[in-house]
Amino acid sequence: MSHAGLALIDPHRIFSTINLGSGMRVADMGCGRTGHFVFLASRVVGDKGIVYAIDIIKDILENIKSRVRSEGYDNVQTIWSDIELPGKTPIPEGSLDVCFYVNVMFLLKHRTEALEEARRLLKNGGFLNIVDWAKKLGPLGPDSTQMTEPSHMVKIAEDLGFELVDKTPAGEYHYSLIFKKS
Repeated sequence: MSHAGLALIDPHRIFSTINLGSGMRVADMGCGRTGHFVFLASRVVGDKGIVYAIDIIKDILENIKSRVRSEGYDNVQTIWSDIELPGKTPIPEGSLDVCFYVNVMFLLKHRTEALEEARRLLKNGGFLNIVDWAKKLGPLGPDSTQMTEPSHMVKIAEDLGFELVDKTPAGEYHYSLIFKKS
């Protein structure tokens, strides 16, 4: 993630809240060109952990792969998948400790289905983290008609059986919702 991205969102606070640690299995669902949390999470989970960088745009995954190779992130795997289609992401069911959706919900047409996919992939006790835009920053971010209300995301997640465990700002322009799968 670029320094500008780190200034907008503090992933370390989120990592601390979910106790992200060595050996964990993590997915960045809709990882985007910068890999949002991919590379920072890779350092935290270490050699015994794995980070899946998932996106539907193949060029984005090629960018991530290039950085993985050039910087030696051996525990990062790229996966091409449509996260809005439950059952389609080729990761074993119930195998993940954390699913991140960072700056992606506002882009999705099928948010419920995207969270169903997280529920399928997460272990019992695993964490779902949604970080999205709370307000626009100049040319950055979606316009207000595209933004997702935190209360709407809480309703979808709770309807799927997730329990809200943390709701805080993730910087001045984003919110963070952390849910636990029970």
